[in-house]
Amino acid sequence: MSGRQGGKLKPLKKPSKGKKELDDEDKAFLEKKKKEAAELKALKDRASKNGPLASGGIKKSGKKK
Repeated sequence: MSGRQGGKLKPLKKPSKGKKELDDEDKAFLEKKKKEAAELKALKDRASKNGPLASGGIKKSGKKK
């Protein structure tokens, strides 16, 4: 080993996979997943406007014995 060839060799890059064609089931699944994500985001936005959900509970006085 001479010069800069010390240590591990870097692995060769793998060729990129081509785009696979989607059938009707895959398209429907992706559309459903995207729709659910949009609904979840809308619910999160609405919940953040109303404030925290669990603000109640036991309050400690902070006094030490």
